[in-house]
Amino acid sequence: MLYRTMPKTKEPLSILGFGCMRLPTANRGIDEPAALELVDMAIERGITYFDTAVPYHMGASEPFLGRALARDGKRSKVKIATKLPHWQTSSTRDMEAVFASQLANLQTDVIDYYLVHSLNADTWARAREAGVIDFLEKAKRDGRIRFAGFSYHGSREGFTPIVDAWNWDFCQIQYNILDEQNQAGTAGLEYAASKGLGVVIMEPLRGGNLARTPPSEIQAVWNRATTKRSPAEWALRWVWNRPEVSVVLSGMTLPEHLEENVRIAEAALPGSLGTDELSLAGEAAAAYRRLMKVGCTGCQYCLPCPAGVDIPGCFDAYNNFHLFQDRSAAGFYLIRMSGALGKPALASQCVRCGACLKKCPQSLPIPDLLPDVAKTFEGPLFRIKAAGLKTTVKVQRLWTLFKDKLKASRNHKRS
Repeated sequence: MLYRTMPKTKEPLSILGFGCMRLPTANRGIDEPAALELVDMAIERGITYFDTAVPYHMGASEPFLGRALARDGKRSKVKIATKLPHWQTSSTRDMEAVFASQLANLQTDVIDYYLVHSLNADTWARAREAGVIDFLEKAKRDGRIRFAGFSYHGSREGFTPIVDAWNWDFCQIQYNILDEQNQAGTAGLEYAASKGLGVVIMEPLRGGNLARTPPSEIQAVWNRATTKRSPAEWALRWVWNRPEVSVVLSGMTLPEHLEENVRIAEAALPGSLGTDELSLAGEAAAAYRRLMKVGCTGCQYCLPCPAGVDIPGCFDAYNNFHLFQDRSAAGFYLIRMSGALGKPALASQCVRCGACLKKCPQSLPIPDLLPDVAKTFEGPLFRIKAAGLKTTVKVQRLWTLFKDKLKASRNHKRS
């Protein structure tokens, strides 16, 4: 295993991180014996960074990781990263209550790497107003959080203001051969690194899609390489080639996934890909884009949309759904676009004003394409599912508030 040191934390971390979002499952829950085996294998192979969050596996990921690391002194061998579900909070008091439950879930007194989860420009404004910086500063001072960061899913323009807003230790962004220009992108990666932030990468394989057997046109590109590699190895080595990257997360469901990723990580030095290999990766990425339903590059020139549509996000989900037959794209569309965690940004919100047409460098007929996205994802049950998701988030917030008030009442009675 290779290790890289984050600039601010000065800690060497395994370049491969264990993501606890896609653990093996059985009977609609985590397959604990299989998942424990993976955790043990990961630690034996030198992985030191374990990433989880409250929503993963419907709330079961954090408690599982806590149990897994409580065995045989494993906690002392690794760093735990988890995240603040800011959508459940509206005050520092709420944040304290959520954080206390996370410490209990993870059976630890301190979180090594703590992130504000899934920010964009809108959700950052709300979290900041709720006092998230005050919360983080206090938790760092008293030692409950060692290092603080944020994970990001938003526009490139929204990323740099968050980087500049506080003295973050690190950040987490989505980055892979298809997302050079999407979300934070290469520009965001380089900017964060220039500010001294460690950068953790999520979705290096685009939810596993880049590890799948590619369409023949793309495989033909890889076949021209002198060194033969699997699609997963090409994708991972491309990310690790960047010196700005500290850790690459991978959700490894099977032992063979873990073994392959560890093997790749043992030789993935920054700058180790040659010019010809990077050129091939660029060709493969271009081929993926040609085969996509919509030739959107994610440049985001079309934003902001007057009607609030997340145009690049809609097209990204649509392309994943069709190019890779990725049915999980419908779930991501529901979560990201329905307004459960922020403002609604649905394809169906398009009013055909045409403002985007003058801005798109690809000259895409955006108003004509968005109805196809809506038809794909916004079926008869979509509104019901969206309402259910919003209700769930609201109930989570109210439950957190209720528990906090109940605890305060009990403490008052004792005093």
